[in-house]
Amino acid sequence: MTARRSTALKQAIWLVIAAIPHGRVCTYGDIANMAGQPGQARWVGRLLSELPPDSTLPWHRVVNASGKITHPNASKQVQRLQDEGIQTVHQRVALKRYRWQP
Repeated sequence: MTARRSTALKQAIWLVIAAIPHGRVCTYGDIANMAGQPGQARWVGRLLSELPPDSTLPWHRVVNASGKITHPNASKQVQRLQDEGIQTVHQRVALKRYRWQP
């Protein structure tokens, strides 16, 4: 993969994450699919893990395929989600209620 293509793919992922509305969540797989990279959910997770601490991307709106929060700083993610009105139970989000599918 060329550096230019890699940068374009990363930007596609970041644009999808940036578009997740307040009070909604997406799964890693949803984001990969919307960015034209089906089957690359783990790659989405890796990109999110590389974000700088001061990133303005709404990384906290991304959960795994079962709605579980898997971020290393889960308490921070839970707090941000709750601040947006998203209920969490045992670090899990009800995807049927909060999932964003444009």
